[in-house]
Amino acid sequence: MSTALPNPTGPIITLDSAAISTGLAASRINPRKRIILPLQRSQSARVQRLANFLQPGTYIQPHCHPEPHATESVTLIHGRLEILHFSESGQILARWTLEENGTRVIDIEPRTWHGMIVHQKDTIIFEVKQGPYDPTRDKTFAPWAPAESDPQAPAYLKSLTADGSESC
Repeated sequence: MSTALPNPTGPIITLDSAAISTGLAASRINPRKRIILPLQRSQSARVQRLANFLQPGTYIQPHCHPEPHATESVTLIHGRLEILHFSESGQILARWTLEENGTRVIDIEPRTWHGMIVHQKDTIIFEVKQGPYDPTRDKTFAPWAPAESDPQAPAYLKSLTADGSESC
C-alpha cells in the first residue's frame, strides 16, 4: 500500500493538470483513499512541500507533530474538508471547514493534536512543513484514537463528523 508517489526531479516542478490527474487517479484506487505527491526533490529537503489527494472516507488518525519546528501549513486547492483540533484527551476543541468559497488556509503549531475529515470527492490540499522528513519523528499518533489499520477506525471517523453522517 503506497503512501506517496515518487519525488520529482528537475529544477522546476509544476502542479499542472497532468500531475493533478495522476494524483487523483492514484488516490481513487489506493486502499487508503489518499496519496501524496511530494514536490520537494528529496525527503531530506529542509522544506517539505506536498500535494495531498484525498477521497471521502480516508482515515487520518489524529496526531501531532512533536518536533519544535514542525509547524504545518495546509492550503486547500480543491474540494472540502474539516480540520479538527483535539485536547490531550481526545475531545474536539474546534473544527474549521476548508472550502473553495471560504477558509482556504490553516496553520497548525507543533504539538497540537489535529486530524481531518474529507467531505468532497477529489479534495486536494498543499501542505508545507519544515524538514527534513524523518518518519520516526514526524508524527505522534493519538493514543485515544484507533490506528488506521484498526477495524474500529471507520466507526471512529464517522463519530467525528458534526452530524454523525458519512462523509461524501
